[in-house]
Amino acid sequence: MMQTLIFAPQASAEFGKRVAAAAGTELSPMEEREFEGGEHKTRPLVSVRGAHVYVVQSLSGDTTASANDRLCRMLFFIAGVKDCGAARVTACVPFLAYGRKDRRTKERDPVTLRYVAQLFEAVGTDHVIALDAHNLAAFENAFRCPVDHLEAAPLMADELAARVGAAPVSIVSPDIGGAKRAQRLQELLAARLGREVGFAIIDKRRSSGVVSGGDLVVGPVEGRHAVLVDDLIAAGTTLMRAVQACRKAGATQVDAFATHGVLLPEAKQLLGPGGPDRLVVTDSILPTRLADESRTGRLVVLQASALYGEAIRRLGCGESVVALREMQPPKP
Repeated sequence: MMQTLIFAPQASAEFGKRVAAAAGTELSPMEEREFEGGEHKTRPLVSVRGAHVYVVQSLSGDTTASANDRLCRMLFFIAGVKDCGAARVTACVPFLAYGRKDRRTKERDPVTLRYVAQLFEAVGTDHVIALDAHNLAAFENAFRCPVDHLEAAPLMADELAARVGAAPVSIVSPDIGGAKRAQRLQELLAARLGREVGFAIIDKRRSSGVVSGGDLVVGPVEGRHAVLVDDLIAAGTTLMRAVQACRKAGATQVDAFATHGVLLPEAKQLLGPGGPDRLVVTDSILPTRLADESRTGRLVVLQASALYGEAIRRLGCGESVVALREMQPPKP
């Protein structure tokens, strides 16, 4: 059987440790060095010859490094381990930079997601595992190498099933584009609760970066626990509109769930008086910008790292990764 080695740069080391633990192993050591002029070097500190190497890195930018810098470091490391004889390299990318730039919206626009895919392929990446891509079809079509797509919906359904009790609940999409994502959570939660779960959509339009609408809720919300679900929260402006719309429509409680908590400084409004009762994200991006707020209990972080660990274990045993979407996820 091919040896499995898991590496994670320092920026994703904690996530990587949890991934390795869930896969039944330990994180392999690597060196990271900084040089003058912003240059850097990374290398594995163990032999990778003949091994299946997994490189874990969230490609989100923050105050310490940009998304471009983290992407570049990951690509260089993958190229290096391929040069050192790794048999296969799988890129585990819990947050994929430029995932939202998957199509042209203006004349001469770049399709940056496709270019990112080409960069991964150029350095010899054999396989990519992403978590809740913004547009699944665009993600799958951008890469020529095999890809797998993990979903945080089972984690969210488990968390909700343990909290909603007997209260009537509706899953709410903040816009028409996220309807399938919300319906997926609706199905999983209904299966766990063994009863009906409602579904609603909020009318919202975006043009040239300006959001309009967002006040009309279509679907059962009055007298219910409303659960907003999206793939990503950045500034939180859209989500605040959605929370207010649900309350105006008569929701008794409003929670907000998102896989990727980019959580820019402006997102502090979500934890203010007018924000959701709870804001739930995964550890695909650590909410460093709102670190103090995470201790209030209103910001909850679910561990998607367990999904990656189970995916790696399954790949090593020749089991299905797709089946992870249809079952309850492993406990972290």
